[in-house]
Order: sequence, then structure tokens, then C-alpha cells
Amino acid sequence: MAKLFDLHIHTTKGSSDSSLKPEELILEAERLNLRGLCLTEHSGPWEKHEFDLFASRHNVVLVRAMEVETDMGHMLAFGIDRYQSGFHKAEELRRAADAVGGFVVTAHPFRSVLSERRRSRALLYQSVPDELPEKPEDALEHPVFKLAHAVEVANGGTADEENDFAMRVASQLGMPVTGGSDAHSAHGLGKFVTQFSAEINNESEFLAGLHSGEFHPAVGLRSGQLRPYVI
Repeated sequence: MAKLFDLHIHTTKGSSDSSLKPEELILEAERLNLRGLCLTEHSGPWEKHEFDLFASRHNVVLVRAMEVETDMGHMLAFGIDRYQSGFHKAEELRRAADAVGGFVVTAHPFRSVLSERRRSRALLYQSVPDELPEKPEDALEHPVFKLAHAVEVANGGTADEENDFAMRVASQLGMPVTGGSDAHSAHGLGKFVTQFSAEINNESEFLAGLHSGEFHPAVGLRSGQLRPYVI
């Protein structure tokens, strides 16, 4: 049913900083012919019964997920049923994901690392004493890359230079890479997406697709010129 997924979306249902209502999300996705949507809410996944009821009313593949603020920056967590105490530790989040066959992605890892180098300490480095990296080689030993399954390198709310930096780091590490809009309104939905090799019809197949590694980030959906995201 779907090969294209926006892996990073926030709605008013579970993210207080979002203005995107769930029904507006569906309408915009239909306009874009985007059939795969991951709701990565800040407050944790939707309650399952409510989510299943909402999903049953729409002809798209919807995935329950969450974006977690950890001691190693923000991480997208797929396949985990609910937020649990201790998830503020990236190691605990990864352990919980492994226990249920889940998948975690380090989200916009280098946001603010380059553009605000002298003004603030980026999330990725708030609990890591390393110097902020000047070049990709400086970031390779960050412990988050031993805990995440993949790296978000195309994030719609992140500066181009910081997305490019993440792509270069992931490339040197040989890690899978993803794309997502990080949409908080209809305007940005689908700016970046992740394209899977196989058709995906449900959450189980979605998780299998992630673990297969057979995917890549893409750009251009909103302009009708979809293409792989490369630097």
C-alpha cells in the first residue's frame, strides 16, 4: 500500500507545540498522495484503541510512535507501546526497543551544533563532554551512534548544513539513514520522507522494513519531483 513514509510528524493530539490536527494531517497527506504516516508524538504514542479507531477511518498506513528527549538528544522510537520511566536515558530506550523488536533513530542529531556553536550546547552534547565537532570525523565516536539503529539525516525543521553534516557522519559510520518532515503544521508535511523498497501495509511490515535496512531518505514530494536525498 505504501512505500513512502514521513517518519517524523507531530499533531495536536500528542504534541503541545503542534498546530496540526489529525484530520488536517490526513487531508494534506491525501493531497500529496502520501500513504505512510508516522505519528511521533512528544507525549508518547496515542492510546492504542483510539489510534486503531482513527486509523480504521482512513486509507493510509498509520504508525504509532514517539519522539523522546534523552540524555543523547531526541530519538524517534518505533514499536514501543508506551512511554516508560527511564526513557530519558538513551541506553534504556534502546534496551526497551530491543526487547520488543522496536527501532530507534537519532533525530536531527546535529541541530544547533553548527549554527549555534558559541551560543548554546546542542542537545546531542549536553551530557557528553566532547568538544562540539568541527568536521564529521570529530563526531564519529559519539555514543549515540552505538545506540541508534539509524540516523535521521533529512529533517524538515533543521538547517541544510546540519542535515548534510548528519549525512556525512552516517556515511562514514555506514549507518542507515532516514528522512522525515518533523511537521508541526500541514505546511511542512512530506518535505522529507523515507522511501522503502517493499510495499508496507501495517505497522508490523513497517518495522520489518526498518530492520531490513532497505530504505533511503527522499525529497521533492511536495513539488512533484521526488528524488533520493543526497549531498
